[in-house]
Amino acid sequence: MSRPKPAPSRARRRNIQLPYPNRYESIWEYKESFLSHKIDFLSFLGLACPICGKRECYRKITPYWRYAIDLFPEFKKERIPVARFVCRRRERTFSVLPIQLIPYHQYTVNAVIGALLLGIQCRQMGQKGFHGASVAVDPESLVTPWLIACWLALVALGFRRAHARLSRSYNLAQIHISLRTGDWEEVAGYFVCFGWKPQIRWGPLLQVLVNRYSRTAKRFFFGTSSQERQR
Repeated sequence: MSRPKPAPSRARRRNIQLPYPNRYESIWEYKESFLSHKIDFLSFLGLACPICGKRECYRKITPYWRYAIDLFPEFKKERIPVARFVCRRRERTFSVLPIQLIPYHQYTVNAVIGALLLGIQCRQMGQKGFHGASVAVDPESLVTPWLIACWLALVALGFRRAHARLSRSYNLAQIHISLRTGDWEEVAGYFVCFGWKPQIRWGPLLQVLVNRYSRTAKRFFFGTSSQERQR
């Protein structure tokens, strides 16, 4: 009598999230190209399976859908398709998430950065806390001061993690971090170095930075992927 197969381990079950660098100006452009079958994920991934390394091992499976929320230039919420694949050898799945999105966050990178730019503008006008930025966006977006605070910590962590790599393309000499430097001041310093201001068209500048970082570092600029969460 044969013994029953053991249940798959946690490492075997977990999903892998890979960033998909691209030059789409918005997540909605990505969605349109995805649904029009204009994205060649196989060319992006290459022949080697990202999980086991064997050539021509993985195959495409049904995508999953998740919500995305943007706030600029206007509030918009829609479901977005995310490409999925499975490694035949290890029977593990992996997804390819466009860099306009943040793992485990509904609001787009564009929405998060835009809200923080508004927050910095409010602070320059003498306001404190996070309330000013939360009321400056569309009320239907349900953005709260608590959410703005979470985004500030998320972005500050992303900048610190990417600082060494960013310093190769940007002059970050004025970024000085100390125990007395608050997250608002730190993030505002990076925004100045990148040339992001609420009064200008900062979206394309943001897209260039995020795209370059994910393409070279092979990871998401902001947030934590599935595999990093489960180590």
